Amino acid sequence: MSFAYTLCEMKKLGKKCKDNVKLIKSILTSEDILVFAFETADGAACAAVYADGMTDKALLGEQIARPLSAKEAPASAEDAAKLLQAPEIKTESDLTKLADEVLSGNTVLFIDGVNEALVAGMKKLSMRAIMEPPGAVAVKGPREGFIEDLKTNMSLVRNRLRTPKLQFKTLTAGKQSKTMIAVGYLEGIADENIVSEIVKKIESIDIDGIPDSSYVGKFLAERPDSLFKPTGTTEKPDVLAAKMLEGRVAVLVDGSPIALTLPYLLVEDFQGAQDYFVSPYRASISRLLRFLGVFVSIFLPAFYVAAQLFKLQILPLSFLLTISGSTQGIPLSPSLELFFLLLVLEILIEASVRMPKYVALALSVIGALVLGDTAVKAGIVSSSAIIITALSGISAYTVPDLVGTTSILRIAFVVVAGSIGTYGVILMTALVLYYLVTSDAYGVPMLAPFSPLVRRDLKDSLMKTSMYSLDKRPKTFKTKNETRLQSGKKEPKNG
Repeated sequence: MSFAYTLCEMKKLGKKCKDNVKLIKSILTSEDILVFAFETADGAACAAVYADGMTDKALLGEQIARPLSAKEAPASAEDAAKLLQAPEIKTESDLTKLADEVLSGNTVLFIDGVNEALVAGMKKLSMRAIMEPPGAVAVKGPREGFIEDLKTNMSLVRNRLRTPKLQFKTLTAGKQSKTMIAVGYLEGIADENIVSEIVKKIESIDIDGIPDSSYVGKFLAERPDSLFKPTGTTEKPDVLAAKMLEGRVAVLVDGSPIALTLPYLLVEDFQGAQDYFVSPYRASISRLLRFLGVFVSIFLPAFYVAAQLFKLQILPLSFLLTISGSTQGIPLSPSLELFFLLLVLEILIEASVRMPKYVALALSVIGALVLGDTAVKAGIVSSSAIIITALSGISAYTVPDLVGTTSILRIAFVVVAGSIGTYGVILMTALVLYYLVTSDAYGVPMLAPFSPLVRRDLKDSLMKTSMYSLDKRPKTFKTKNETRLQSGKKEPKNG
């Protein structure tokens, strides 16, 4: 806390408007903190303090200055609040809190003869329109997504869950940023112990600033250094509402369009928002394809290296002859060759993400066609290795939320396969599975409902059954109210 804050904590608001303005300006010394001075009908001085660009000046003149200018000076803050036309009005006498209100975009009003200030909510922040998130495009289903404004995001959730049981606990974190964080849950469904633990962890955050929800996710993680995601993430209000209905807790952060959900299960990333708007057969096939894509992305390069170095006989003869012909004259070993290609793939991905859109498109074409074809013709790498790398890279994006983890595991498995072979791949797989089995968040195992086996929750895991069979909430979350579909509603019989 600065010296100005500490000094002003020792002083209290007086009844002189001019002196009160000096006190708050001793804290807020920046030139964009403006003071709008005017008088009441009987000549009493008034002053509105606000941050330029964050306050609606038209509303300030219409709802505050005009009503007070037409009336005599009020005797108290309560009388002044009755004269104002602003819908959000509260009184405050703490100077540090008043400074925080101004920095949040609200207007602070001082009136001669009143030793309390009025805080009027008149924020006018420029924000983008509600639109479909670019990373969560769906052919069927809602297309609205979160934006960078906390109150807008809270309203989007409340529009989906119009129940008094929807509760939001608003907190502040960040010594310099004073970022607003909302913890949302459904009362009577979510575990209150988990809600309390999340609130305590957020309150204990001691950091200068929080620019994004990913910062908060690190503090909420049970294993901060885990290779896997500590929390679930979504940019869609309908997905967040569905997860809250299952018993999860939501964390919304001002300035971030990404909402966090806790507890997190690994199987969540294989479930798509569109799965609940198509037939269960199509949803099940899509989920199995995603799982296959992650499996291929991680293990295909490793098994390719292991097959060449140690156990070539596990490959079919015709495929073996093709690979042997394409790898003749290659100066690099299979493991170095795959490692080199995977490194080039990661560089191309990083470059395409950070470059302008049109340049990135050209870069992708150059990297995929020109460099790849030239490298094969020059005899640096084999065509089969490029096919394996490309297939592995494409398969990873069947589950976008796991791309970072998949990329690290893929390289680690290639290194192990090149050193030990197939046995190393099996041992590495066992190690990763052991790590996942022993991981949990807020008492919920990450691999549930597979480990431990929860048969009821298998209905909406890698396979999806009909909506009628999902009459109970996931048992994994230990919700108070398990029923989400009336037991009298039976699935209609065919024919």
